[in-house]
Amino acid sequence: MYYLGIDLGGTNIVAGVVNEDGQIIIKENRKTTRPCTMDALCNDMAEAATAAVVNAGLSKDDLQYIGIGAPGAVNSETGVIEYANNFNFHNWEIVRMMEERLGIKVYVENDANAAAYGEYCVGAAKDANDAVMITLGTGVGGGIIVDGMIYSGSNYAGAEVGHTVIQKGGRLCTCGRRGCWEAYSSATGLINMTKEACQIQQAPNYLLYQMIGGDLNKIEGKTAFDAAQQGCPLAKSVIDMYLDYLGCGLVNIINLFQPEILCIGGGISRQGDYLLKPVMKIIERERYTKHNNKQTKVCIAELGNNAGLIGAAFLGK
Repeated sequence: MYYLGIDLGGTNIVAGVVNEDGQIIIKENRKTTRPCTMDALCNDMAEAATAAVVNAGLSKDDLQYIGIGAPGAVNSETGVIEYANNFNFHNWEIVRMMEERLGIKVYVENDANAAAYGEYCVGAAKDANDAVMITLGTGVGGGIIVDGMIYSGSNYAGAEVGHTVIQKGGRLCTCGRRGCWEAYSSATGLINMTKEACQIQQAPNYLLYQMIGGDLNKIEGKTAFDAAQQGCPLAKSVIDMYLDYLGCGLVNIINLFQPEILCIGGGISRQGDYLLKPVMKIIERERYTKHNNKQTKVCIAELGNNAGLIGAAFLGK
């Protein structure tokens, strides 16, 4: 049996055919057009899904259903995205609209929840009863698995861990609140900290500044990591600060949920041990259960950018 998942992002739409083992048979990519209407976006998703099925040598009869991971407050029971901030859509009846286009049962879930579910089904959190996945991308996303089920909260807006405050009155977050974890530990937060470091008076003397040729627009999430690994003290100070904030938020998650596994995904997670080892020192020092025999396992997510697609494909299971 085959499944089809759609990962709807602010930049790309990815549709993929997935087998029982969670292996992606084929993927189809489309650029996400913004601004756009609900109808236009559903047409683009339906086109990508149809192309994936055809190019896999299958028909709709080979699929049990289609699953969609989408950003926003997703009511998985009604099939309505009550608010999709990336598109400024309200009460988007995505399931009804996609079923009309594709003629097959459709499930929908928040994209971060879908990614966590993918890791739970076939990735780093496989076989865990309770797990949390944190994604370090443009924002800080979260997905929570409790007793093998996705936790969405009473209003389907749960697991917004990025919008918990770790610095009262701190940096302004995109949500309008100050001091959110997302403002410090996302790739965006790291980029902002790197820019600030490059604006100090002595910055031109440091490798970090020289790597970007003085152009702050060239700074990416990995820029400070690259410079720090080459011995730049300015970059190292940025990374140390970033890891302190990241570790603080992770300890909060562990203390709150005590999951069997906490896996870290998103673009920043590609730093691997250079990220994980120092963060683990913070966690081991600060977590409430440091004297307990059983501890949360913290690891890097395994599925990379495919987690959301695979999780969406398995939603009907």
